[in-house]
Amino acid sequence: MLSAIGIYGTLAYTVIQRTRELGIRVSLGSTSLGILKLVLRSGLQVVGIGLLAGVLVALGVAGLLQSVLYGVSARDPIAIGTGIAFLAVVAFIACLLPALRAARVDPTAILRSE
Repeated sequence: MLSAIGIYGTLAYTVIQRTRELGIRVSLGSTSLGILKLVLRSGLQVVGIGLLAGVLVALGVAGLLQSVLYGVSARDPIAIGTGIAFLAVVAFIACLLPALRAARVDPTAILRSE
């Protein structure tokens, strides 16, 4: 839950900062689907890097973690895969909400306000 809130908050803030850019893109002919893909791609890139780094660190310190785990190996592929899949789904949903908001950007209101 904490990761979803963090991803959502960070991406929502990024969308707010890039609102003018997104408005210009829409006014130059970009579609809502194009804006949606742009925001999702940038958010999921960061999530992918974070997941990869997390797995590498977890595998690197698996020896230290083994003493505190009960009934599961620190390098259990099912547990690691389930964790990655769950975090990926949560991250996708957390990225989708700001991306949908960015796709509904009204370029005339944004460009008129500045």
